[in-house]
Amino acid sequence: MTIIRQQDLIDSIEDALQYISFYHPLDFIQALEKAYHREESKAAKDAIAQILINSRMSAEGKRPLCQDTGIVTCFVKVGMDVKWDKTNLTVQQMVDEGTRRAYLNTDNPLRASIVADPAGTRKNTKDNTPSVVHVDLVAGAEVEVMIAAKGGGSENKSKMVMLNPSDDVAAWVEKTLPTMGAGWCPPGMLGIGIGGTAEKAAVLAKESLMDPVDIHELIERGAETTEEKMRLDIFERANKLGIGAQGLGGLTTVVDIKIKTAPTHAASKPVVMIPNCAATRHVHFTLDGSGAADLKAPKLEDWPEVTFEVGEDTRRVNLDTLTKEGTQEWKMGETVLLTGTILTGRDAAHKRIQDMINSGEGLPKGVDFDNKFIYYVGPVDAVGDEAVGPAGPTTATRMDKFTDLMLEKTGIIGMIGKAERGPATVESIKKNKSVYLMAVGGAAYLVSKAIKKARVVAFEDLGMEAIYEFEVEDMPVTVAVDSEGSNAHTQGPAIWKAKIEELDSKLKS
Repeated sequence: MTIIRQQDLIDSIEDALQYISFYHPLDFIQALEKAYHREESKAAKDAIAQILINSRMSAEGKRPLCQDTGIVTCFVKVGMDVKWDKTNLTVQQMVDEGTRRAYLNTDNPLRASIVADPAGTRKNTKDNTPSVVHVDLVAGAEVEVMIAAKGGGSENKSKMVMLNPSDDVAAWVEKTLPTMGAGWCPPGMLGIGIGGTAEKAAVLAKESLMDPVDIHELIERGAETTEEKMRLDIFERANKLGIGAQGLGGLTTVVDIKIKTAPTHAASKPVVMIPNCAATRHVHFTLDGSGAADLKAPKLEDWPEVTFEVGEDTRRVNLDTLTKEGTQEWKMGETVLLTGTILTGRDAAHKRIQDMINSGEGLPKGVDFDNKFIYYVGPVDAVGDEAVGPAGPTTATRMDKFTDLMLEKTGIIGMIGKAERGPATVESIKKNKSVYLMAVGGAAYLVSKAIKKARVVAFEDLGMEAIYEFEVEDMPVTVAVDSEGSNAHTQGPAIWKAKIEELDSKLKS
């Protein structure tokens, strides 16, 4: 019998969530470094460079890797010979208390993203609870914990299917992955659960993402099991799609494939695929009664020395003198450095603006949208002398349904976000002679360093979804959709898929 203190689990959860907010797992960093050196697409290589630089900066500054500090998912395996020192809290309540403390930490506040009443008012719980906890009773006298903070952009791209028993899982993944777009911030991992029932397959997929990155070791030693053979097959198929970093086209779309399986009904083949993004965050620890977990800080020298080079052809723009006519010179794929004033706004702000316009109330008072860019972001709160906390882009696709309204009724001339826009939105951008710029998802702390001043100008009650005014200096973005409707997220992957096929053909011949 082992006595485990409730406080030790609470303290360990708090420490672990702070730890993973600013430390990438080193195996993931090493996989990204391999991808960086192998990458031949300039856009993808630059994106990976920004992710790696952001990772090192976050480790040094102990600030979040991504502004979306995630929904907490925790797997707790409790030994049958464990006894808790008190019985006043459940495991769920202990994990929630640790989560609450971690997200309200004044030295490194994490963004509270959890909303209650999801089908109705969607009111923020303010402390990122409740967490999602899976408890298993297992043999032994220890408590094993695997905890992750999963961003909404990648979680939203989860896919589930009930295949026929004879259907090919790898073929389904190959067909489905391109439909997921770039909102999951590749390069990352795919977790795949096969078997059991629908909900079991989803849990298996999520748990598989807790495993270390080891695909290259598997390639070297060779596959032995069915799951290992499938991992290699899917890894090859996924990277041949040419989706690349941030969906811009390139050689590396995934750095690993993880698979867990369970026995299933003879008539069934449930499959769930869940991507992990470029802000992969998880850690494991074990409690044996000797105290809270001791999470060792990684060495900064383990991070690669990577630089993001601004080329001579980079366009520098003064946003405060920019007009719509000026943006029409920009071409898809260009790197642009933005200096001046931008506004922010994401889901809740767009919905409120729509309601105000439709009701005849008009635009929010005191906010000048004319000739401005709107940045889709929900930043982390600032600490110390920061103008704002980590402030990377959120998935732009969610704002597609508001784009016509915003371009036609507010006076904005462009938008900044991450991932692709839908076909109708690309047409709207073309029709309105606007542009859509892409910032790198997974580089939130790096982006925040370009923001010199920040203030809330409307909808303060929305918290991180309020409208801010940012003053930025040399904020790096890529022209993803230009005023002619040329679209990097369709053209880039198509080009690189063809290049990869050509390379494979040459190797085989």
